[in-house]
Amino acid sequence: MAVITLDDLLGCLEVRQLRPGVWTAPNIEMDYPRIFGGQLLAQAVALGAATTEGKVVKSLSCLFPREGSTTDPLTFEVEETQTGRTFALRRIRATQHGKTIFAAMLSMHVLEHASAFEHQEPAPDAGHPDEAAATDMSMIPWTTRVTGDADLRDPAPAPPRYAFWTRVEDRPLGDDPAVHQALLAHATDLTIVGTVLLPVEGVSQADSYHTLHTAVTSHTVWFHRPFRLDGWCLIAQHSPTLARARGFGQGHAFDAGGALVASFAQECMIRPIDQG
Repeated sequence: MAVITLDDLLGCLEVRQLRPGVWTAPNIEMDYPRIFGGQLLAQAVALGAATTEGKVVKSLSCLFPREGSTTDPLTFEVEETQTGRTFALRRIRATQHGKTIFAAMLSMHVLEHASAFEHQEPAPDAGHPDEAAATDMSMIPWTTRVTGDADLRDPAPAPPRYAFWTRVEDRPLGDDPAVHQALLAHATDLTIVGTVLLPVEGVSQADSYHTLHTAVTSHTVWFHRPFRLDGWCLIAQHSPTLARARGFGQGHAFDAGGALVASFAQECMIRPIDQG
């Protein structure tokens, strides 16, 4: 199982411009050859922040046309599609050896003040983080605590719902919103496949790369409100469907006070390995 550290993840956010419109960033070093999609989501947020002023990412919509290698350098092409007074668009393409491994459209927005015209659906009743079970998620290198009884590695069928509390506890993250957004985007990529598989008898996320061929094909994150990931956030997700080798999951992130801070959705490919 691949294991990363927080230093690894923060290091991959250090994007560097090579020439106008072309950037690079390091891969997370780990004992696994394929780039984790959460790394690319986080780097897209970092690139959006690096190419705009006075705005934060409000959404990123991403595609993963082919897998990337952790041992090969990354090149990012960033197109400054539009820059206005309050909104901006950035188109990002990541390549290795001239082939596209990742494509994203980022929408940026000036952080406006809260108004009287706001609402949200309530946060689910997940209890206090201290009451949740501490769980090691190797690709999320900070505290995670699972609520409820769902186990993504259990092949017994269960409802397709999963939720966990998460917080970076061992260091302050500073006040740059892009850092908190990048880390949360990374975290939303890890457990959708497992959630999609929960109702399927006899298989689980533990079967990925053994008896199941799984891969994320698209992922979108929307950021609704400011938040800090060095404070508790609840990630709650569910899967409405798995059909024709394509699974779909969606979820929300809430801060400790119950404010809805982000939403996300993912489509993934799931098929038995003997089907190619």
